[in-house]
Amino acid sequence: MLKRALHTLAATLALGAATLLPIQQARACTSFLLKAGDGGFVYGRTLEFGLALNSEIIIVPRNFGITGTGPDGKAGTGLSWTTKYGTGGTNAFGLPVIVDGVNEAGLAGGMLYLPGLALYQDVPAAEGKSSIAAHEVLIYALTNFATVAEVKEGLPKIKVNRSILDALKMPAPMHITLHDASGASLVIEYIGGQLQMHDNPTTVLTNAPSFDWHVANLGNYLSLSAFNPQPLKLGSLTIAPPSTGAGAPGLPGDMSSPARFVRAFLYSRAAPVSATSAEASSLAFHILNNFDISPGIIRTSADSATGGGVTGIETTEWTAVVDLKARRYMIRTYDNNQTRVLDLTKAPLDGKQITTIPLNQPASMVDLLK
Repeated sequence: MLKRALHTLAATLALGAATLLPIQQARACTSFLLKAGDGGFVYGRTLEFGLALNSEIIIVPRNFGITGTGPDGKAGTGLSWTTKYGTGGTNAFGLPVIVDGVNEAGLAGGMLYLPGLALYQDVPAAEGKSSIAAHEVLIYALTNFATVAEVKEGLPKIKVNRSILDALKMPAPMHITLHDASGASLVIEYIGGQLQMHDNPTTVLTNAPSFDWHVANLGNYLSLSAFNPQPLKLGSLTIAPPSTGAGAPGLPGDMSSPARFVRAFLYSRAAPVSATSAEASSLAFHILNNFDISPGIIRTSADSATGGGVTGIETTEWTAVVDLKARRYMIRTYDNNQTRVLDLTKAPLDGKQITTIPLNQPASMVDLLK
C-alpha cells in the first residue's frame, strides 16, 4: 500500500522541487520509529541547531495548571489547561516547554525545524485565550492526549498563534512528529495559516520541505535495497557487484533534509527487528549515529534563505531515544556520549511544580589499567 502511495505522490515531485530550492537544509534534525518483537516501539531523533538550545531534562507533572502564550507574545495570556498526563523530555532556552519527550501513556514526539514554510493561524486578540504559541504545541499535545487518534480529534479545537519566541526573534518555525504506544505515527504542520495533520506510515521526519514533499520524493528511491543485486550473466561473462552494500547505489549522502529523510527511511526499514524494546533502543542509537553532524560541515547565516534567522555552526547537540513501552527517555549530548535515562515510571509525576535536571554532567571514562 505504501509503495503504491509513493508512486502516486511522485507525480507531484516536479512541483515540489521548485519549493525545495530556497529552503532545503535548515536545521538538520532526523527522526524515525522502530518496532520490537515484544510489541514495543522505539522513537529516535537527533537535534541539530546553529544556536545553543541549552536543553535540560524537564518533567511536567499530571494535574498541573499551565497557561500558554497569547497573540501578544506575553506568557500567561493564552489558553489555560490542566495536564492530564505526566510528561518528560527536553526543553530549550530554559523555557517551561517540551522540545522532545514522552508522556506516561506512551505518546512521544518532537519538534523539528521547518523554516520558510511554517505559518501559524491569525488569531485576533479577542480569541487569544483559546490559543497557544507554536513552541507550546508539543507540551500541549503530550500533556493532554494519550494516542495519535486523540491528537487528531483534539488539536483542531485550539488555535496556534503567531507570537514571537524571543530567542529566535520570530515564531518558532517547526513541524511535529508524534508516535503512540500502538505504533501509530502523525506529522503536524501549520502551513499557510492552516493546520495540516498527516498519518505517517514511513514514521520518518526531517526538516523542510513539507512532509508530503518528502513522501513524494521517496518515489525516486524505490529501487534501493539492503540486499546486493544478482550478478548479470552475458554469455560466458558474469558481472557481479564488487562488494557488499551494492543494493543502494544512489543513496543520497549529503546533509540536506531530503537526503536524510531518504536515508532514515531505508535504515529504519532495513533494520532487523529486535526481540525487545530495550534492544531496539540500542539499535536506534546506532542508526542515529549515521546522522551525527560534526561541527563545521554545516554553517548558517541569518540573512540567507536557509539560515532560519540564525547565524552559526550547526552540530548535533543531542540524540534521544524513547522506549514507548517502558516509558524511558534516553539522551546523549555532544559533550557527553554516556546515555542518561529518565524513567517516567519513577519520575515525580504527582509533583506540584515542573522539575528540570541539567544535562551538563561531565563525561566519564573507564581506565582499563585500574
